[in-house]
Amino acid sequence: MTKENTAKYKSRKFAIKIVELYKSLNSVQKEFILSKQLVKSATSIGANLAESEYAVSKNDFLSKIYIALKEAAETLYWLELLFETNYIDNNTYLSLKKESEEILKILKATTKTLSKNNRLSL
Repeated sequence: MTKENTAKYKSRKFAIKIVELYKSLNSVQKEFILSKQLVKSATSIGANLAESEYAVSKNDFLSKIYIALKEAAETLYWLELLFETNYIDNNTYLSLKKESEEILKILKATTKTLSKNNRLSL
């Protein structure tokens, strides 16, 4: 798997885009509440993946991946809400939604595989 296909790489690139959107929503549209929730959950995905690299056990590692997965799902929720309240346009929404869903897909597959392997090794 190339670096560009990893959840860690994708989540970092995604977080950068979300931070840029956050800055725009704050300065241009004066939207502070939803965008803050969005930036917190979106940046938390990569933060938890980074933390997982230093997990003290298999269960700790799996827990961090699950948290990243939940943060990715939450991020998608905030994106949908910002779109449905007309804070972000259709193109921005669709682009960020696609990236968010790609990250979700990778993390779902990872947690499924890790959970299966963890059960086998217990």
